Amino acid sequence: MESQLTTHNRRVEAEILARQGLRLPPVTLKCLRTAGIYCQPSVSIEHQHLAKKYVLRGVESGGAVADVGAYASFVDEQGNALPWLQRVDSIGVNGVHAIVVAPVLIRVQMLRIERTYDLLITRHQLAKSGDSQRPRLESSVLFYGRRGGLEMELWGKDAAFRGTVCPVFYTRAGERVVLPNAFQDAATRITSAVCCLGCRHCHLLGLRLTAPDRTENPHALDVTEGRSARVDAVAGGAA
Repeated sequence: MESQLTTHNRRVEAEILARQGLRLPPVTLKCLRTAGIYCQPSVSIEHQHLAKKYVLRGVESGGAVADVGAYASFVDEQGNALPWLQRVDSIGVNGVHAIVVAPVLIRVQMLRIERTYDLLITRHQLAKSGDSQRPRLESSVLFYGRRGGLEMELWGKDAAFRGTVCPVFYTRAGERVVLPNAFQDAATRITSAVCCLGCRHCHLLGLRLTAPDRTENPHALDVTEGRSARVDAVAGGAA
């Protein structure tokens, strides 16, 4: 009975983690607020009235100061860069950078406290919800690394290495946890993001491209899933 209860509790915790993102203690949240870092990892279901379909909406946001950094963004199922729907500029730094919509989103979220990193990668998709026309959000954890280490000051003297390295994560038994190959690049980019002081730009999302011979409904939101060389180049430059 105790074993079943433990298994149930773990499953519930995993579902909450997948849906809401990293669960940060009050002291960490207070530190982020004091530092002026706004990171919004939530995923919402939105309805495109003209296109008559549902999509998922996410926000790329976050940034860093020397002691701490937090960032959340999204890639496609293969770990490739997604095009943003809308770029967001603001007077402040370390806040919202862009908005993305897609039928499926892979969320990449990271927290850095000096040289210690937490990384969470989750998958989000729409699923049928009984007889209701509105779908439900189905979320699952693809990777969860806690207290990973990277002995480099990517926000300072080692800034030249940003975009080329990411933390190393271990199990409780001391065995190295290997990131899924598809998300190695995304992990490297978000490591750069949580070390970007006063961040004002996107690290994972890129330009939204529209083909010149497009024939779809011009009023419908364009959700592009394919990765293009130009999107890669923009994302690479931001990293």
